[in-house]
Amino acid sequence: MILAMAAALAIVVQDHTSLRSAAQSGATELTTLWQGDVLEVRGERAGYLQVYNYRRERGGYLRSDTVRPLGVTEQDAPDLLAVLRFLRESRGSEALGISYGAAYLKAVPSRALTAEPLEAIARMAERLADTASGSAAATADLGAHLDVVAQFGIHMRSFERNGHIQVCYDGELFQKVLTMPGAGSEERALAALSLTRPDCIDPALATAARSTLDQERGRILEGVSEHDLTSLTRSRLHARRAAVWAAVAFEQARHGEVNTLSGQRALAELLDVQANELGEDRRAEYVDALVRVSASRWAAQVPGRSSDRLALGAIPGDPGQTCISLQNTKPGSVPLVQRCTYGIAWLASAQVVGDSQAVVLAVQPLETWRELWIFHPRGGHWIVDVLPPGTDDPDEGYIEYAGYVPATRRLLITREVKDRGHFHQSFEELRLDDLVTIRQASRPDLLHDFGRWQDVIWRRDTLSLH
Repeated sequence: MILAMAAALAIVVQDHTSLRSAAQSGATELTTLWQGDVLEVRGERAGYLQVYNYRRERGGYLRSDTVRPLGVTEQDAPDLLAVLRFLRESRGSEALGISYGAAYLKAVPSRALTAEPLEAIARMAERLADTASGSAAATADLGAHLDVVAQFGIHMRSFERNGHIQVCYDGELFQKVLTMPGAGSEERALAALSLTRPDCIDPALATAARSTLDQERGRILEGVSEHDLTSLTRSRLHARRAAVWAAVAFEQARHGEVNTLSGQRALAELLDVQANELGEDRRAEYVDALVRVSASRWAAQVPGRSSDRLALGAIPGDPGQTCISLQNTKPGSVPLVQRCTYGIAWLASAQVVGDSQAVVLAVQPLETWRELWIFHPRGGHWIVDVLPPGTDDPDEGYIEYAGYVPATRRLLITREVKDRGHFHQSFEELRLDDLVTIRQASRPDLLHDFGRWQDVIWRRDTLSLH
């Protein structure tokens, strides 16, 4: 954090403050200043201050009521901290708060520095980045505020995600909070949660770099003690750990490594979440973790015994591909049908439907996206249909087999998908012959067949009934 030293300093407290060529309202406007801009005061005349702005490298005059005096000596530190505490939760005043925070860091002696001001500045930087994310929110004022805080060493990263620009604080001060000897458990935990946000991972990150990042995220979260945490923060921590371990399990599967322990750890962390403690504001974090763990939940299972009549097998295809074939278990039988994928085919999920009417298999092409493959006969030949969680571009979601109704030849399935930041869940009855949806509801108890014909294994293991 850098703050220029001067004989007299002032801080701009209003957006769209005009810096003029002379001490009068009709003078030429030289530039526009914003909340948080720091100025050197060089004189005063007729209700105007003569100032110099180092960020703009320009001097001029502005009205004295648009700024406040700013001291950066040790004696000024308590007052600066009081203002910082006041602005910490004031939405829309992040640039001003960060500027006061920078002044406090300049004024406070090193022996008296605690984690509180670092955490406050970092929290405001994170909130500013969140406000700037998305095309609709990226106003000219926000762009100016980002420029103001950049002069104090606040750096942002930006990348495209699902058609909008995601802006994220780089987390430098959160890292410092983690390493400060006097930081409390709550401060460390909140810093760790900010440093491991899944929405601040660039989707264009290379596979090797993503794997390394997930290992680092896991290390950060493991280093946080749960002692003295509030119940809200403890549940948030477990939810984040669950999501990270699910990501690790998926990456391990992609590299052909044993991932059962990672998958089991993800489930265990999710079960430790007290969802009722999160409240409405934080419930989305739990649902996000639940969907991520659901997408990879078969990593915690090992393949069971295959059917007496039908079995799925996996063989290598082109580089990076796995080819899944359905075979009759009679000796000498040739594959009935085969399909290849670059995703993870979870053979532990393979299940024969009814009296060998079909075979279902969970396939995960992306970390947060799991499809359902349905092997079934049509026109005298076996085919493979792929059911995605949703119809839009992959974001987050899963779909799973939930049962079968023999009399009507209907599959029971459940889907949960994230669409434009909101999670949607549905329970459906599909006609096996053509996979057309016959009935659909937001809860399983609204569909009669779900009560009678749901699969016992699905009922026991699914996370969709949260």
